[in-house]
Amino acid sequence: MKAMILAAGRGERMRPLTDTTPKPLLPVGREPLIGWHLRRLQQAGFTEVVINHAWLGQQIEDVLQDGRDYGVHIAYSPEGAQGLETAGGIATALPLLGDAPFLVINGDVLTDIDFAQATRIAAQMATNNALAHLWLVNNPDHNPNGDFGLDGEHVVSHADTQYTFSGCGVYHPALFQHTPAHQAAKLAPLLRTAMAEQQVTGHKHTGLWLDVGTVERLQQANALMQHA
Repeated sequence: MKAMILAAGRGERMRPLTDTTPKPLLPVGREPLIGWHLRRLQQAGFTEVVINHAWLGQQIEDVLQDGRDYGVHIAYSPEGAQGLETAGGIATALPLLGDAPFLVINGDVLTDIDFAQATRIAAQMATNNALAHLWLVNNPDHNPNGDFGLDGEHVVSHADTQYTFSGCGVYHPALFQHTPAHQAAKLAPLLRTAMAEQQVTGHKHTGLWLDVGTVERLQQANALMQHA
């Protein structure tokens, strides 16, 4: 099973730090932020990782190279300076990801999600005819209304209790079959369409999860990982 790390965001809220360094390379403890994902993926048994990039993306390739320092092999999907949004980026990378379900991780979150679950999740998706499986988390202060709800094992657009999408999910390539490569496209509309057909499953993650989207939360991440 392959994994993709989304690393094409501009990081506007992190400026001026991201004026010269792409957000995934900002240091968190002893690693660049994206390094924690690569280590956790390797520990979970992943060997093939795809990374998309846009703003200052060549720096990501220069630092991570082919991934051997992390015990994985990295293939890159460059998008140019502007980026293609989440769905556009994934659709563009599909030739690198193959025909089987794959794991996708937002490059700007810090989490202890057990990525080794992804193989079992992919098998369950086949049984449920699901196109996606999402990890959801309790709503942080910066997203108090959440994104989606849970109805049993299915993720729904609205429920009495809403949760925040963690940015981590397992997707079947068919979710993106109508999304053109090399064009910007958002993920949420695809997910909501699939939710209406009960084709999105999910569960709640109660461990570490932090959206490292501001300088303040970067400082939180550093505090969390300073002794890790």
